Amino acid sequence: MTRLLYAILVGLVGAGVVHAIILLILPHYSERDAWARLATHADYYHFTRMSGEDAPPVVRGVDPFFDAVACRFDLSEGVVHVKATGHVPFWSVSVYNRHGQNIYSLNDRAQTLGDLDLVLVTPAQMIELKKSLPKEFEKSVFMEADVGRGIVAIRSFVPDETWKKAIADYLNDASCALR
Repeated sequence: MTRLLYAILVGLVGAGVVHAIILLILPHYSERDAWARLATHADYYHFTRMSGEDAPPVVRGVDPFFDAVACRFDLSEGVVHVKATGHVPFWSVSVYNRHGQNIYSLNDRAQTLGDLDLVLVTPAQMIELKKSLPKEFEKSVFMEADVGRGIVAIRSFVPDETWKKAIADYLNDASCALR
């Protein structure tokens, strides 16, 4: 009887461990993750709508009070400069690695001038930039990470219908450029 209970216990623990491992590695092997869905709608360094009426089905369950865009990047090709200007009630930007893990977030309360001006760099690129900082980066916030490829997403709060056009214009004019 004790052998049977022991076998059942070992089986349950083993099944639990295998289940946990599968759940942890599944995002790395999924072909329908946000990266793959975004890749079908835009090349690198081009923002794609993540919400709104004309948005492709890239991400499910986007908050209806937010409008959002996202862009894929590859830091092995160079420095990425993300900019958005204009007046909106609230904006936030998040940087994700290739597997969808959030590695950096910033919002308009942290940017003193109000406009989004973010430079994504690797540690080696940051060393080179410090030697001679380009004039266009003088007021930028720098995000240094050794991520290679990733996604940058900009979200803006839409408090009511009167803000929809201004926020859509703000996000449509945002740039994600290789420098």
